[in-house]
Amino acid sequence: MAAEPTPSKGNILFNTSVIVAALGYFVDIYDLVLFSIVRIPSLRDLGVTSQAALLEDGVMLLNMQMLGMLIGGVAWGILGDKQGRLSVLFGSIFLYSVANIMNGFVNTIPMYAFLRFVAGLGLAGELGAGITLVSEVLPKEKRGYGTMIVATIGISGAILAGFVGELFGWRTAYFIGGGLGFLLLFLRIGVYESGMFQHVKSAVDVTRGNFLSLFSNRERFWKYLKCILIGVPIWYVVGILITFSPEFGVEMGVAETVSAAKAVSFCYLGLVVGDFLSGYLSQRLKSRRNIVLAFLLLTGVFVTLYLLSSGLSLDNFYLLCVALGLASGYWAVFVTIAAEQFGTNIRATVTTTVPNFVRGAVVPLTLAFEALKDGWGLVPTAMVLGAVCIAIAVAAILTLEETYSKDLNFLEQV
Repeated sequence: MAAEPTPSKGNILFNTSVIVAALGYFVDIYDLVLFSIVRIPSLRDLGVTSQAALLEDGVMLLNMQMLGMLIGGVAWGILGDKQGRLSVLFGSIFLYSVANIMNGFVNTIPMYAFLRFVAGLGLAGELGAGITLVSEVLPKEKRGYGTMIVATIGISGAILAGFVGELFGWRTAYFIGGGLGFLLLFLRIGVYESGMFQHVKSAVDVTRGNFLSLFSNRERFWKYLKCILIGVPIWYVVGILITFSPEFGVEMGVAETVSAAKAVSFCYLGLVVGDFLSGYLSQRLKSRRNIVLAFLLLTGVFVTLYLLSSGLSLDNFYLLCVALGLASGYWAVFVTIAAEQFGTNIRATVTTTVPNFVRGAVVPLTLAFEALKDGWGLVPTAMVLGAVCIAIAVAAILTLEETYSKDLNFLEQV
């Protein structure tokens, strides 16, 4: 595959790499949040009736998806540094599209769990490969805008998932997601491999995709861990507060029944705005760290407001979901920071595994939530988990290097 040709000034931010990465992430997010949206109707259709079982089986299925993403994140990341960013970009789209379609045919909980695991494997690769590719093909002063476009367009896929999940049956919603993925594969013509990667690939003495090298050097390990920790509050909000919003609505005395589909859609509406603002402001203010810190503090404010509210109207509850999404909408900057911290020979490995370990953090978070909620209560448990996640993320971002406009054409000594 030829390297990306030098783009003209007019199409520098909207070349095929940016467009395909953005649309791939759009379908990725659609599938990623679709289970949260159709959790209750799909489980009821499969014979799960009690409220306790709906929550228990929902947590198990979500954890299976996230386990797949943890394993897939490592595998796709290594492949991205060894074989190329494009092989991962399109391979992951193909796998999660097949899994999406098969999810529409499930008739048992074990089969549902297996296919959520397979879907997780596929979903693990697209974002990291896309962000790595975009970061390497755009000029260093403009790449923040490129990743902003990818995240902003991509995250809006959740809004479509919300509408589809509400308007159509859960099986049809899965079929639509799979169809969108296969449609996207036809757009792969004209997407070029990163020139930086091609140069490194041609060097016979460079070790690429060595995942274990992230743990063999103390400084590199702590930098990698901090990149993960700064993103955990985003998935605390999505994986706990929004996924289980119907249960929180009951606990908080919301007058009407909270729709998980609408809560997800409103949260992701806020995330779209937040990701655009955080990406734009990080470019204008020339700082990734300060923007992430500001959004973390804002997340803390709205998490507190969400959990301490009572007797809300349904509209005001959904408004809080929008606010939570906006405050935690720094995903674009967070993934860009991960890409900018490490050399070209392990960049795809880092950029693919970091967001998936963040998503995978939902597993211990939900397990802790399940274990503690009966003794502590739903809201106090969520409050403690949120405080811990945000405090650790603040400490992490304060000790990470500022990477705005950093030259990415360098290697890690592994």
